[in-house]
Amino acid sequence: MAAKRAEQALVDQWRDILALHARTQCELDRALNGHGLCASDFEVLDLLSQDAGADSECSLRVQEISDRIHLSQSALSRLIARLERDGLVERGMCEEDRRGVRVALTAKGRALYGQVLPVQRAVLTRMLTV
Repeated sequence: MAAKRAEQALVDQWRDILALHARTQCELDRALNGHGLCASDFEVLDLLSQDAGADSECSLRVQEISDRIHLSQSALSRLIARLERDGLVERGMCEEDRRGVRVALTAKGRALYGQVLPVQRAVLTRMLTV
């Protein structure tokens, strides 16, 4: 009986995590929508800006982004194509592996990222601070 209760507690905890994720994702989508982004778009911009200094540029291989973003390869490809079409990122050949593609923020992408970063962080603070 105790094992059954422990198992149910584990399942309940898992479902609570999923519910919190879903609520937070919806809040992020709502908050970012006014800037023409969704939460997944922001995650890509955030990854690309993480290692870039004020004057430097960070580019990541699509595979590196895929390893850190929870999207299928095809969904990520569509997302990157949309961000590129909107002028927020640019794709280029990977010098280390000519079969690979690197993605980098454009000046427009960096500017938009700077505008929406406080919005995204505010939602995370509101949703995840206990």
